[in-house]
Amino acid sequence: MPNALFTKVLIANRGEIVVRIARTLKKMGVISVAIYSDSDADSPHIRACDEALALGGQTAAESYLQADKIIELAKVHGVQAIIPGYGFLSENADFAERCAHENIVFIGPTPAQLREFGLKHRARELAETANVPLAPGSALLKDLPTAISEANRIGYPIMLKSTAGGGGIGLRRCADEPALIEAFEAVAGMGARFFGDGGVFVERFIDHARHVEVQIFGDGQGRVVALGERDCSLQRRNQKVIEETPAPNLPAATRAALLAAAQRLGESIHYQSAGTV
Repeated sequence: MPNALFTKVLIANRGEIVVRIARTLKKMGVISVAIYSDSDADSPHIRACDEALALGGQTAAESYLQADKIIELAKVHGVQAIIPGYGFLSENADFAERCAHENIVFIGPTPAQLREFGLKHRARELAETANVPLAPGSALLKDLPTAISEANRIGYPIMLKSTAGGGGIGLRRCADEPALIEAFEAVAGMGARFFGDGGVFVERFIDHARHVEVQIFGDGQGRVVALGERDCSLQRRNQKVIEETPAPNLPAATRAALLAAAQRLGESIHYQSAGTV
């Protein structure tokens, strides 16, 4: 049996990501534990794991987002670590903190890192401190007049962004001041409704840009490696449709600069686990 830090890991997710994680855990000789809602009782991810625990409920809010229930199940069944995959509780700092309180390892970034990078305006501040190139943007905006002033300073077109959340929610391209005035309350309200945070900021919108991400991995002690980049430019409604790696037609010097900047950002905060810049 290969050496492993844990003997039993709960995968706090559903579907194909659970299947892939379970496959890796099996290769490592680690017992995998699935969780499932009533509506997923026949899902393949249950059969892919060594054990499966029922959460009850039909919706995500009634099941996969029930942090207290998941942690209680983990404690009862001798789980040593929880891996969240993506979505659901994967970026929930309170959940990661609760796991630590219950002596269960959260396989992911630290709660502090989740909180800081979970807010885009704060992530920009950290990137600037680490000398990572940024598109011109603002700090968190206190009101519409401040947004108008900052947009005039940066120059239109701008993107009005909710500082919290992701998934393409809370983004609005504004070509001019009337568009910004129209969008301001709507974007702030969307952030408050979906993510519990109505904070917004503006950033220069770059037409015909490519969306290229760098995958990093850090040990939490200041050592970070950049594992490569991927092109995510093909999107629908600000959500990725296809990711391609390595990014095609990317000059070698540009690739090297991207990887170095991403590594520098991770090292500056002693990043732990996998992350995307």
